Amino acid sequence: MGKRFAYFYFMKSEPERIKSVVSQHIGYWNNKPLAKYSGGPFSDRSGGLITFEADSIEAATEITEQDPNYL
Repeated sequence: MGKRFAYFYFMKSEPERIKSVVSQHIGYWNNKPLAKYSGGPFSDRSGGLITFEADSIEAATEITEQDPNYL
């Protein structure tokens, strides 16, 4: 059983960058085989929250750093 992690992400107000990254970001998370994955955008689309299980903080960090939206 893994530990539960929360990943908050924020979108800079850069419309062109958002257009180019959002579909990749969604695809990345929807295609990850993560235990207890849940998440989505904030209602104002300024960012979002994703929760999931991973075996360690190192594993969770590696997962989040591969998000196309990660800066």
